[in-house]
Amino acid sequence: MWKFGSESGGGSGGEASYWFLTAPPAEQIRTNTVNRFNQANPDTQIKHNAFENDAYKTKIRTALGAGQAPTIIWGWGGGGLKSWVEAGQVDDLTDWFAQNAAVKDRLFPSSFGAATVNGKIYAMPCETVEPIVLFYDKRAFDRIGAEPPQSWGDIMDLVPKFNAKGIAPFSLAGQSRWTNMMWLEFLFDRIGGSEVFQAVFDGEKDAWSNPASLDALTKVQDLVKANGFVKGFSSVVADANADQALLTTGKAAMMVHGTWTYGSMEQEGGDFVSGGNLGYMNFPPVDGGKGDPTNTVGNPAQYLSISSKATAEQKETAKKFFSTAVLGDTEVGEWLNTGGVPIVKGSEGKIASAKDPEFLEFIYQTASNAKVFAQSWDQALSPTAAEALLDNIAKLFQLSISPQQYVDNMNQVIGK
Repeated sequence: MWKFGSESGGGSGGEASYWFLTAPPAEQIRTNTVNRFNQANPDTQIKHNAFENDAYKTKIRTALGAGQAPTIIWGWGGGGLKSWVEAGQVDDLTDWFAQNAAVKDRLFPSSFGAATVNGKIYAMPCETVEPIVLFYDKRAFDRIGAEPPQSWGDIMDLVPKFNAKGIAPFSLAGQSRWTNMMWLEFLFDRIGGSEVFQAVFDGEKDAWSNPASLDALTKVQDLVKANGFVKGFSSVVADANADQALLTTGKAAMMVHGTWTYGSMEQEGGDFVSGGNLGYMNFPPVDGGKGDPTNTVGNPAQYLSISSKATAEQKETAKKFFSTAVLGDTEVGEWLNTGGVPIVKGSEGKIASAKDPEFLEFIYQTASNAKVFAQSWDQALSPTAAEALLDNIAKLFQLSISPQQYVDNMNQVIGK
């Protein structure tokens, strides 16, 4: 068997290498899948290494640039994948998926959007689907005698009612910036449809100038000015789960956030979840908006690409891993047990017997029924554009720039 250094990419002969992220519980599930593959395929082994998020991003970028990438590259799809494709660093898998239709057909169709560049597929969607949803505290709504919002108008009507009772309408970890972004992702979609941001992603000149953009940007500032968010939201940090704590302790009535927060609210929120106080729903429509109300945003999946510099034998090992090990029955069960919904069709039977079946079923239906499942903007765009995006969104929420200034600033980084 060929041997590597502990963090080397590339490799020799048929042994493939695979890098992915640390952090429980996902790291253990990824490791288990590799181990099962290796046990079943003694002649085609995969050597894996795990790295922390920020270190991984730097390391994979350096390795790709030096032609020393691992055979299998874990990623987020979207803008990062697009940059790898344009540099010729990953293989086109379109024909392979055509020849292995059963592999593609068992996955959520919506998961392939962020794996596709210029109409061709460059990554294998994997792992779980994580839409952004509107969480709410049923107790808070009981206190004001109201129902969850069914439209943007309802949201604006609820704000003064919650404030009058001393409850923040929405929790928001504004210092983290990307948390603010989730609001715009939904408002752009609900007002103008998915094509508004798609034009930005496609690099169309002045795409941010769409009238629906200005409408969405204005609406979010209207919500800020109406005290729709918890006081001092721009100093609240998501990494410490402070935004979730505001919801679980009754200080805030609602929170727009990813479904990945459910597990920590359940573990850290006392009896908030177990006591039946947590409600959840897709983001409501905007009156008169063009967007399909089934649309969602977030993480449609995670993604595995194959290095174009790998040997033919290593590429075959990777493809065998994709078709026989990734999202196999055992792995699907492991994801479900951690509160995640794998991107595999027909998981309903397994969901029914898993922990928290109602929430898992909600995620499954939200993701599988979405007409469009848009990828989070900061993952869809290039690193340069994403940094400008997060910076300008923070300023928008702090009311330090106007909607038009946001548009002007963001138009300057389209395609960069």
